Amino acid sequence: MASNPVFDRIDKESRQGYAGFGRGGAQAPQPPAGTAATDGMTSQQLQDLYNQPAAGPVQTKRLTIDDVVMKTAGLFAIMLAFAAIGWALSPTYGIALWGVGVVAILGLGLVIAFKKTVSVPLIVAYAVFEGLFVGTISESYGTYFDRNADTPAFQGIVAQAVLATLCVFAGMLFAYKTGIIKVTEKFRRIVTMAVIGYALFALVNLVYALVAHQPFGLGGTSMLGVGISIFAIGLASAMLAVDFDAIDRAIAAGAPEKYSWLLAHGLIVTLVWLYLEILRLLGRLRSN
Repeated sequence: MASNPVFDRIDKESRQGYAGFGRGGAQAPQPPAGTAATDGMTSQQLQDLYNQPAAGPVQTKRLTIDDVVMKTAGLFAIMLAFAAIGWALSPTYGIALWGVGVVAILGLGLVIAFKKTVSVPLIVAYAVFEGLFVGTISESYGTYFDRNADTPAFQGIVAQAVLATLCVFAGMLFAYKTGIIKVTEKFRRIVTMAVIGYALFALVNLVYALVAHQPFGLGGTSMLGVGISIFAIGLASAMLAVDFDAIDRAIAAGAPEKYSWLLAHGLIVTLVWLYLEILRLLGRLRSN
């Protein structure tokens, strides 16, 4: 969940040019001389055609920011609905839901990222399993830490993690839009390499946590563990900036509207990763 190959794929295609759109795209075949589409039209018809406004992104079915926003909102709503179901079922089927969620997320994530065509059913299915997984994890954290909180200030760990995630998202969007954070080729390469490295570490850490019965994995609740969580939150935040830039680049390149599903999916993947890392950091701090 730490990596986001969806945006890497879209960004690569935007630089190469989408078929029929942007630079390097396939050109529409030209009709032979004397057989132009306007042949046989009257002068009035030609004038009416000339006076028509140029086709915009909606008419040409190119990607717009509204497409990304609407798809993101829809997938987010699906994820929240199934997160509520996961929360309700967690006390009884927590371990089963956690295991199924991990396997489904990893499997579907790889298929979606490397599938040559955009599959909306797979993306929706990912949101479903991601919601079940997030709801199960959140309920476990909320039940354990709120019940054992020494003071009221330490209660509501899930709400605090959600609020912190929204604040980070808003802050990174503001920093990106105002130019405080500039996403360059070098920035993208560094973040991508760091994400790949952290993804490998996360897999090793998951195995260690299961074998050693250590919920937080390597570092536990020590300062090392807190440092790992802070690094992961910073990396996920940087990935948000890369995601924003990838969306802008895809729109500027004239990507097909269907890519809005992939862009929305990728953005939610990063947001969920950020939320889980913040939740883990809060859990570590409350365990000290």
